[in-house]
Amino acid sequence: MSAETPASPEVRKENRFKVWRQTRPFWAGLFTIIASLPIAYLPYGDVRLGNMTLAMATTAGAGALIIGVLLFTLGLTMWFQPVVRVFAGVATIVLGLVSIPVSNFGGLVIGFLFALMGGGMSAAWAPAPPVEETDDAEHDGEPVASEETAYAAETEAVLAAGVPEQAHGPATDTTIDAKGGRNSAG
Repeated sequence: MSAETPASPEVRKENRFKVWRQTRPFWAGLFTIIASLPIAYLPYGDVRLGNMTLAMATTAGAGALIIGVLLFTLGLTMWFQPVVRVFAGVATIVLGLVSIPVSNFGGLVIGFLFALMGGGMSAAWAPAPPVEETDDAEHDGEPVASEETAYAAETEAVLAAGVPEQAHGPATDTTIDAKGGRNSAG
C-alpha cells in the first residue's frame, strides 16, 4: 500500500459528514432552520381540538412567510457559506426579533427562541485552528514529552507572563517621588 492510497472507503464515508459538520456552524444552521418552520407555518395553519378549530391566521401572514423563508435561507447559508456566519447570525437574531410582532409572537415563542439560539451560535462560532503535525511525537514507541512536563511548562509560561518587569530610573519632577509623592494640579 503506498502513501497515496486512501484508507478503506467505509471509514471515509462515515467520517465525511462528521468532518463537514465540524468545519461550519452546523448546529446554528439547524436551529435557524427549525426556527423558520413555526414562524412560517403558524399564520397559515390551523389546529383541530376535537370539533373545535383554532385558526391563527393574521393579516400579516405574508410577512411571517417572508421571515420564515429568510430564516430557512440563512440556515442553509450558515451550512454552505460559513464565511458569512457573522452576518447570517446577526440577520437571524434581527429576524427573530421582528417575528414577535409579525408572526404570532415569533411562532408562539418557539421559533423566536430557536432563532435567537441559532443566530447567537452562528455569530460566536469560529473555525478550529489547523492542527500542526510534528515528527517528534514519538521516540522509540514512547512519547517524548509527558503530560506532566507539558503542563509544568505551560504553567511556568503563564506565571512568567503575568508578572511585568518594573523599570527603575532616576526620579524627576513628573514622577511620584517629586514633592513627597504629591502632584500639583496647577
